[in-house]
Amino acid sequence: FERHVFWRRLVEHRIDPHPLSKKYPGIVTQQRGGYAGGLSEYTRLSVARQIHPAAAYESCSWGAFQIMGYHWEYLGFASIDDFLELNRSGEAGQLSVFVRFILADTNLHRALKTKKWSTFSKLYNGPAYAENLYDVKLSRAYSRHVEMLKDAA
Repeated sequence: FERHVFWRRLVEHRIDPHPLSKKYPGIVTQQRGGYAGGLSEYTRLSVARQIHPAAAYESCSWGAFQIMGYHWEYLGFASIDDFLELNRSGEAGQLSVFVRFILADTNLHRALKTKKWSTFSKLYNGPAYAENLYDVKLSRAYSRHVEMLKDAA
């Protein structure tokens, strides 16, 4: 659950977040962070759902590939609920959402196809991708899997 995204989603749903931020400062704020960790994140989501269910779900990253809920419409889903249903269906559903996400962005798709790991990581994970070495991890994982395929042949 991303509280700063929740702020923006409330605005998108035509709800003024200012009065809510006074009552729920850990849930409704423009500041990043505030993560409780583990199961406590579900408590934060539960509070946000009481304020506005759709905005709450849109403010979370979902599935193994951590696709933000607010992408549901961009990815061709009829509703946030349809997006959640496919994510909750299991790994195959989560992979399907990830593929939709990649194919929906021509620059992201091109970076993946051309193995431009820094470009892909920046587009997928944001400008702070290098702090977590996402590009390096992708490159190493790709090389490792290519080697495994060669060994299997």
